[in-house]
Amino acid sequence: MSTTTVQHPSTLQGARLPKWSPWAIAAGSLAVSVGLGPAVGIDSQVQWGLIAAVLFVLGTYVIATRVEGRRQAKDRVATSLVWVAFLLAVVPLVSLVWTTVSRGVKVLDGYFLSHSMGVVADTEPGGGIYHAIIGTVEQVGIATLIAAPIGVLTAIYLVEYGRGHLARAVTFFVDVMTGIPSIVAGLFILSLLLIFDLGFSGFAGALALAILMMPVVVRSTEEMLKLVPNELREASLALGVPKWRTILKVVLPTAVGGIATGVMLAVARIAGETAPVLLLVFGNPFINNDPFEGAQASLPLYVYQQYANSAGSEPAYDRAWAAALTLIAFVMILNLAARGIARWKAPKTGR
Repeated sequence: MSTTTVQHPSTLQGARLPKWSPWAIAAGSLAVSVGLGPAVGIDSQVQWGLIAAVLFVLGTYVIATRVEGRRQAKDRVATSLVWVAFLLAVVPLVSLVWTTVSRGVKVLDGYFLSHSMGVVADTEPGGGIYHAIIGTVEQVGIATLIAAPIGVLTAIYLVEYGRGHLARAVTFFVDVMTGIPSIVAGLFILSLLLIFDLGFSGFAGALALAILMMPVVVRSTEEMLKLVPNELREASLALGVPKWRTILKVVLPTAVGGIATGVMLAVARIAGETAPVLLLVFGNPFINNDPFEGAQASLPLYVYQQYANSAGSEPAYDRAWAAALTLIAFVMILNLAARGIARWKAPKTGR
């Protein structure tokens, strides 16, 4: 005689909100915020968004508590806070990019990229940023050539060799340099120019930018080197490979992706600096290809000068936005190149 076993549903799983519930709660919170804002005299869309975020978190907790229980409601509130924080970070970024693109494309064309200001006044239409592009590329390039090797070698020393008072002193000064305002670096190089009776030049600006770039490179490279497993070092040393060769052939290739990304972050950090360039490079409406002689232009300084000297002129405002868009594109291209180099140079693992 056979018996059949009846499968009863598990009682461990309680009631659950549907998957679309967060979207519904978000839509309801936004609708309430839009309707409540004008009623209480709030006209700012930013304030509407903040009210909607608060209502979304509170609504999620109340509804989840009624349906799923307090414990699951706390989990949903934590998830809601993460999404709210994500939106608070993304929305200003998207707004910034959209504003820059929409205003910068008005005059951004081949003529704008291939001509300098020359004899064009700031209040007149025409002109371009060719001279500023040359200055930015040369100044950032020289700063990178100075700061990147020094920063990487310093990080290698701190991770692989650094012990005792010297390593602690280097770490302390790197931490201090990380928080140095850009104007202080510019004043330091300016004092050297006055002592040695030197004039304005792109190289002087590159020295100040290198000072700002070095601690970022050191910190990022140091963290990447620490992520390399010690087993790789020990295996290489166990085979009789010298330590310097282990660092060169094992450690650095393993961390090259993070190092390249860190260097590009440092480049992005200095590419938009205006204060050191204003003090040391001084600005030049004409093309100057020699970074070691005479005043030079740069993209952030160009943006500042066009905005400050425009006197309400629409052409100057358009040129400033177009230069800002070009600077963003310049940094983005560098980051894409760094990712490509990191992927190309990353160690290949067999399957």
